[in-house]
Amino acid sequence: MTNLIILILTFVAFFICLSVHEAAHSLVADKLGDPTSKHEGRLSLNPLRHIDFFGTILLPLFLIISGLPAFGWAKPVMINIYNFKNPARDHFLTALSGPASNLIFAVILGLIVGLIPTLSFLTILVRINVILALFNLLPIPPLDGSKVWHLVLSEESYFNLERYGPFILIAFLLLFGSGADFLFNLGESLSNAIIHLI
Repeated sequence: MTNLIILILTFVAFFICLSVHEAAHSLVADKLGDPTSKHEGRLSLNPLRHIDFFGTILLPLFLIISGLPAFGWAKPVMINIYNFKNPARDHFLTALSGPASNLIFAVILGLIVGLIPTLSFLTILVRINVILALFNLLPIPPLDGSKVWHLVLSEESYFNLERYGPFILIAFLLLFGSGADFLFNLGESLSNAIIHLI
């Protein structure tokens, strides 16, 4: 495949993986008592419902063209935690559902690839799902893994932490940029393990 075709397939796969991730957030939030995102149309696998023009298209494209590790994000799923019976716990479970859905999707796709190895697009999907899950599990706001702090910090401390989340994440990426290589290598190894389950 040419580089252009690989780039196009990677973006298509990225959109699909993000849609699964965000729809899972919306589904679990709704099941736990908060229908906010469902009412906003986010309980959907339609990528157009989730695309953030900068975070889903421009930034990843710029990083790929620059030869840097690519990452991005979708539009945040709006959650009203006060609709939950247990706000801290249910907020954490809702956040965890995104990475969990990507890992489950990756395993299902990996089993298919194991049976039909020629489906190279599915291999791309497996890798992006795994890397997206690993990245989001980092306990750094505003990533999904940061919601674990809602379980251990006071409400005031947690929301102060979240308020500065984007700056914390940018600082982390600037200071520990080499960690991205480790994350991608780990994602590659885990993806290969999933693909060779059969």
